[in-house]
Amino acid sequence: MKIAILSRNQNLYSTKRLVEEATKKGHEIHIIDHLKCSLEIEKKNPKVYYQGKYLSGYDAVIPRIGASVTFFGTAVVRQFEMMKIFSTTESQALVRSRDKLRSLQILSRAGVGMPKTIFTNYSKDVNHIIDSVGGTPMVIKLLEGTQGLGVVLAESENAATSVMEAFNGLEARVVAQEFIKEAGGADLRAFVIDGVVVGAMKRQGKDGEFRSNLHRGGSATVIELSEEEENTAIKSAKAMGLGVAGVDMLQSKNGPLVLEVNSSPGLEGIEIATGKNIAREIIRYIERNV
Repeated sequence: MKIAILSRNQNLYSTKRLVEEATKKGHEIHIIDHLKCSLEIEKKNPKVYYQGKYLSGYDAVIPRIGASVTFFGTAVVRQFEMMKIFSTTESQALVRSRDKLRSLQILSRAGVGMPKTIFTNYSKDVNHIIDSVGGTPMVIKLLEGTQGLGVVLAESENAATSVMEAFNGLEARVVAQEFIKEAGGADLRAFVIDGVVVGAMKRQGKDGEFRSNLHRGGSATVIELSEEEENTAIKSAKAMGLGVAGVDMLQSKNGPLVLEVNSSPGLEGIEIATGKNIAREIIRYIERNV
């Protein structure tokens, strides 16, 4: 098969591993910088122009679209879909996953457990928001934040009020969320491909850090999910319409609570922590569907 990886950097771990595994399986694979594509749209004849030529003959694309370029990256994925090319992440699912508020609403409707969350339009009634999530400490997140950036733990009412008022003053949209103390600064990342959990790790924040993101200095170890945790991860990926997803969950006294469903999860942390060949599973997913 002829496969394209939509990636801006061929030296990224995830990109290199996908190239390596596709090549092992005898596939022809190309790395395409989606920001350098031009999209030509006409009646029943969509085209993608890249580096002086029209792209053709591809069987599948693997989108690795960064959050900062979601709009154009999604348009490129949609163009390939219009050309009847299989995508490991559908354009509509990609759009849904990047809208944190919409994602939470979708997961809520699907009956997935999550921390209690409040979203308001620059509300001045901060005390009501604090009370609604069970008081302090509470988590305040920027809607556009990624990799733990724009996430604040407000430990007192004064701190929560100050942070909310500051974000409101900047007209930055935020969600306030219940703090799950028993999680102990750790979360679970379940990697779901084609409706199956193919690997899972527990990410622990460094000392004094409630965010467990590996980009923030957290550590990762392999973990065996409970049946409830595994079912929650699969249900979440299905609700979001994602064939490939990283589902982040907290362990709580009320069972697993989903924080986020990532449509472009990195491979480095999960492969190193679990020792599993996740890149190969993505290539197999393509082989099954093309």
